[in-house]
Amino acid sequence: MANIMRWGGAHFLLQVEEYRDAGSMVVKAEVPGINPEKDVDIGLVGNDLRIHVRHEEKPEHKDKEGYRSEFRYGTFSRSVSLPGPVSDSDIRATYHDGILEVRIPLPEDSGTTARKIPVSRGGAAAGSGAGTTAGSAGTVGTQA
Repeated sequence: MANIMRWGGAHFLLQVEEYRDAGSMVVKAEVPGINPEKDVDIGLVGNDLRIHVRHEEKPEHKDKEGYRSEFRYGTFSRSVSLPGPVSDSDIRATYHDGILEVRIPLPEDSGTTARKIPVSRGGAAAGSGAGTTAGSAGTVGTQA
């Protein structure tokens, strides 16, 4: 239930959709009723994309019998791990029809390529002699 947007001045997790498209990582968040120039902060901390959104809504209800005002406000944030280092100058953010979209170009080697790791037979690791590995294992066993 922590992902549900609730109001009242608290800090909540921003729900996002993330996917890859044409060499970019795309992060989208539904945040209607905000001013993207004032209410959104996007930054990089290491290999994490950080999105912070402030929302304040002040609906007023006036009629002949009285006046009622309901303040709803809150902050929402999210960190998304990126597959590698990127330059903040390459990141593009747009806001349209209540949807914040952030596009991050993926590094050339994003680590998504499958690589086969060779497996050797027996107790010896590749490049070491069987006697060395067995001797090391025996020493560790006696210390424990």
